[in-house]
Amino acid sequence: MWILSTLCILRSGQLIYTHIHTANGYNNVSLKNLLYKMLIRSKVFVGLMWLLSAGLALGQGGATLAEEYYKAGEFEKAANEYAKLLKTDVTWIRLSRYVNSLQKSNKTDEAAKYLRKQERSDEPNRPYYQLLMGQLATQQGDTVLASNQFNAALQSSKSATNKLEKIASAFNEAGEARWAVRALETAREVSKEPTAYSEDLMGLYRATGQTEKAINEIITTSKQPDKKETVLAALQGFINTKDEPLVEKALYAKIQQEPNELAYNELLIWYFVQKQKFGRALLQEKATDKRVKLNGSRVYDLGMLAMNNKEYKTAAESFEYITTTYPQGQLYPFARRLVIQAREEQVKNTYPVDKVEIRKLIGDYQKMLQEIGTNVKTLEALRSTANLYGNYLDSKDTALTVLDLAIELGKTDKNFVDRCKLDKGDIYLLKGEPWESTLLYSQVEKSQKEELLGYEAKLKNAKLHYYRGNLVVAKDILDVLKIATSREIANDAEQLSLLIVDNTGMDSTEAAMREYAAIDLLLFQNKTDEAIEALKGMWTKYAEHPLADEILWLRANTYLKQGKNAEALEDLKKITASYPKDILGDDALFTQGKIYEDRLKDKAAAMDAYQKVLTQYPGSIYGAESRKRFRALRGDTVN
Repeated sequence: MWILSTLCILRSGQLIYTHIHTANGYNNVSLKNLLYKMLIRSKVFVGLMWLLSAGLALGQGGATLAEEYYKAGEFEKAANEYAKLLKTDVTWIRLSRYVNSLQKSNKTDEAAKYLRKQERSDEPNRPYYQLLMGQLATQQGDTVLASNQFNAALQSSKSATNKLEKIASAFNEAGEARWAVRALETAREVSKEPTAYSEDLMGLYRATGQTEKAINEIITTSKQPDKKETVLAALQGFINTKDEPLVEKALYAKIQQEPNELAYNELLIWYFVQKQKFGRALLQEKATDKRVKLNGSRVYDLGMLAMNNKEYKTAAESFEYITTTYPQGQLYPFARRLVIQAREEQVKNTYPVDKVEIRKLIGDYQKMLQEIGTNVKTLEALRSTANLYGNYLDSKDTALTVLDLAIELGKTDKNFVDRCKLDKGDIYLLKGEPWESTLLYSQVEKSQKEELLGYEAKLKNAKLHYYRGNLVVAKDILDVLKIATSREIANDAEQLSLLIVDNTGMDSTEAAMREYAAIDLLLFQNKTDEAIEALKGMWTKYAEHPLADEILWLRANTYLKQGKNAEALEDLKKITASYPKDILGDDALFTQGKIYEDRLKDKAAAMDAYQKVLTQYPGSIYGAESRKRFRALRGDTVN
C-alpha cells in the first residue's frame, strides 16, 4: 500500500516539473515561482506520506501477523503480537484474543494480572477488562465473582448508550447472551425509547430460552410500521410449534393493555388467518373497521381471502357485513353480488345439491339486479344466474338466453364476453351439441391466444375430443397444455394425458377408454344416475383391466355427489385393498378419512385413515394435510 501511495505522489511531482517546463516556454515568471514552491512542498509531502504509509503498513502487518498466528494455533506468538497492538489501540477482539492466547499458552495468571492492572489504569475500556475477568472467574468455577465482574462491566457502561451497545456486543461474542440481554435492556432504559434494540432483543430472548419475552418483544415491535415484515417473519417461527399458544395469549394480553393500538389487532387477525380461523379473524376485522371507519375495505379483503380458501360461510358473512353497514359505499355493489356467490359455492359443494336452494340463489341474483341495475359491477351476476339454470335446473335454453343478454350488455369488455362464450360452450355440451361447443371454444382460443383464458378454452376443446373418443387428438392438445403458464391448467392437462396414455394401446379398439370417456361426459352433463349404471356395467366388464381402479374412483366420487357415503366408502376400500400400489392408492385412503371426518363424524375411523396415509404413503401429496387433520382430531395444540 505504501509503495502505491509513494508512486502516486512521485507522479504528482513529475507533473509539476512538466508544468514548470511549459511555464518556461511562455516566460511566465509568477507561474514558475508558484510551481517551484509546489514542487518543494510536494517533496516534503512525499516524505511525510511515505512515513505515514509505512507506519500504516507496519500496523496492518502486525494485526495480520497476530491473526495468522492465532488462527494457526501458535498462541504464544499470537499473544506477543497482540500485546504490541494493544499498546496503541484497544479493541474487544484484540483484547479477548490476547487473553485467550495467554490461557492457551498456560499463562492464565499473567492474563489475570494484566486485566487487573488495565482495569485500574484504562478507564475507557474498563468494561472489557471486567467482562474478561468475569470469564476467567467462570472458568475457575467462581460463579459469584463472575456475576460480580459482569455486573461491574454493566455498571461501568451505564453512562452512555453507545458504551452499553458495545458491552452488549462483547457479552454476546463471549457467549454470555443473558448478560447481553441485560445490557440492551439497560440501554433501552437509558435511551428512554421503549422499542429501542427490538430486533436484537427478539433474537437474544429466543436464544436464551425466554420465549414469552421474545413473543412480547416481537408484538411490541409491531408498533413500528417499518418493522412489519420483520415482525411477521419472527412470529411465523412460532406457528405450528409447542410455543404457539403463547402467541395468541400474548396478543390478547397486549390488546387488553393497549386497546387503541391497532397494530396488535392486525397481528391477531394475521394469526387467525394463518391458522385458517377465518370466523375469528372476521370478528376482529369488524371491530377494527368500526373503530377506524375503514368503510369495510379490510373486511372485504378478508372475505375474498376466505372465498379463495373455500371458507364460504365466513366469506358470505364478510360481504353481508359490508352490504348492511355501508349500503351507500363504493364496495356495496360488489359485496352484494359476492354475498350470493359465496352462498352459491356453499350450495354447490353440499351434496346432493339442493335444487330448492338453487332457485333461491337465482331469486337473490334477480333481486340484486332489480335493485342495482345491470352494469359492469353486476354483469357477473348474469353469468352466475345462467350457469345455475343450465347446470342445476336443466333449463339450458334459459341459460343460453341469459348469456346472450350478458354478452350484449358487456360487449365492451372482451374478457367478459369470452368467459360468457366458454359458458355457452359448456351449455351446448350439456345439450348434446358438441359442434356448437367446439366453435365457441375455438373462438375464445383465437381471441385469447397465449392468454390464460385461451389456454382454458384449449383445455375445454381437448376434453371435448376426449369425451367424443378422439383420444389421439385430445392427447396432442393436452401435451401442448402441459407447459401452459397456469399451474392448474397444466396439472389438469397432465392428469388427463396420463389417464389416456396409461389406458390405451391395451386392445386394438381402445374400447374401455372410450366407454370411460363417455361416462365422464354423462357426469359433466350432471346425469349421475345414468353414469352410475354405466360404471356398474364397466366394472363387471373390465374388473381385470388396468382401468379398473379408475372406474372405482370415478364411481366413488359420483356416489359422493349423490350423498351416498356408504357406497362411496365401499369403492374406495376396494381400491386400497386391491390396488394399494397404483396411483390412486393414497387418494382413496385420504378421501376415506375426509368422509369419516366431515360426513360421518367418526373421529376414530378418520384418524386411522389419516395415519395410514402417513405410514403407507410417506411421499404422498396428502401427507401434510393428513398429519394436520390427524393432530387436530387427536386434540393436539399443534395443528
